Amino acid sequence: MQTNLVEFIKLNPQGREADAILRKCVHCGFCLATCPTYDTLGDELDSPRGRIYLMKQVLEGTPATELTQKHLDQCLSCRACETTCPSNVEYQQLLEITRPVVDQQVGRSFKQRILRATILSILPYRSRFTPLIRVAQMVRPVLPQALKAKVPVKSALSKKNVGFKEHKRKMLLLEGCVQPGIAPNINAATMRVLDRLGITLLREAKEGCCGAISTHLNQVEDGLDFMRRNIDAWWPYIEQGCEAIVITASGCGAMVKEYGEKLAQDPNYSEKASHISSLSRDLVEVLCAEPVERLGIRGTDSIAFQCPCTLQHAQKLSGSVEALLTRMGFDLKTVANNHLCCGSAGTYSIFQPDLANQLRSKKLQALEESGAARFVSANIGCITHLSEISEQPVQHWIEVVDEVLANKNNSLSKANK
Repeated sequence: MQTNLVEFIKLNPQGREADAILRKCVHCGFCLATCPTYDTLGDELDSPRGRIYLMKQVLEGTPATELTQKHLDQCLSCRACETTCPSNVEYQQLLEITRPVVDQQVGRSFKQRILRATILSILPYRSRFTPLIRVAQMVRPVLPQALKAKVPVKSALSKKNVGFKEHKRKMLLLEGCVQPGIAPNINAATMRVLDRLGITLLREAKEGCCGAISTHLNQVEDGLDFMRRNIDAWWPYIEQGCEAIVITASGCGAMVKEYGEKLAQDPNYSEKASHISSLSRDLVEVLCAEPVERLGIRGTDSIAFQCPCTLQHAQKLSGSVEALLTRMGFDLKTVANNHLCCGSAGTYSIFQPDLANQLRSKKLQALEESGAARFVSANIGCITHLSEISEQPVQHWIEVVDEVLANKNNSLSKANK
């Protein structure tokens, strides 16, 4: 694709990057087949190729309009197009470069600005979000149905955290910002399972949001500040030889693995950020590298795994959870069109509820048609979004592994009495 970017962006690093990305696109249209919004709406401008044309126009000097903003806002940032693209177009990066330009030219309504400011002041901060969600859960029974569906039922946290051994092998755990409030048992289950494999998970109170929420809402500098804070919090552990940073939410994992790219121009953090990214591991990567047979479990349930976009398209780990669970004896059922987004996409379901709900209905139908006894995922956003209307509980896959392990231990205890 030929380009002629305008002066205000052409000469800066982002402009050069955008120019290189645009030149890779050959208009082939392969991306249309895997784009959830194009599949749902049938509008070329709601496809990756159509949005690339819109972004090219803006970066070449055509004033952005509300329609431009609408089509870019309706993108899920699922990155399915990147998996499909034969030219390796970095679509998501182009979107992150262009969206702030469009927002600057078009602006946002007062209602949108208030909603965004509220989200940015609460969701990335665990100390604010968790107390707020606890209050909401207390009053949940008396809330109107529409609002009640948005408040997750308080998760039962297993108390089986006693008896952890101090192991020679140590890894850091990214606890995240919303997950501890919504589903604290996910990280607890992770600690229990890894403890049985001889790995101690360390937690650092000063770490926080990975930076994804701010970045995806065009508050790029705020997102970079969250990244720097995490790097500062983790660095002493890295210097002491900590093996890896374990991440149980695939959305967070996708972002942390990009710290090196995001902070490449920061002279004070570029090297550290690159090293942090190299040490970041999704939980499934950690367990796939371990002798899980030592756990001695044999899953008997049939499972349908909803593979988050951030796991399969951003981290390129499609099929890894399914392979691991199969290795543990679970019966993995096929989920139709599992490459398509469930509609959660971070804060997308808040700003684009109609599209998000349509995509969720399709995903739940596919999960139900699989005939599986249990539904699992690997990202807190997907789990929360699907759980709003699913009659079948949706869990993180590590919770199911932990549950089978606990049942096995209980059976052994009874047998020894």
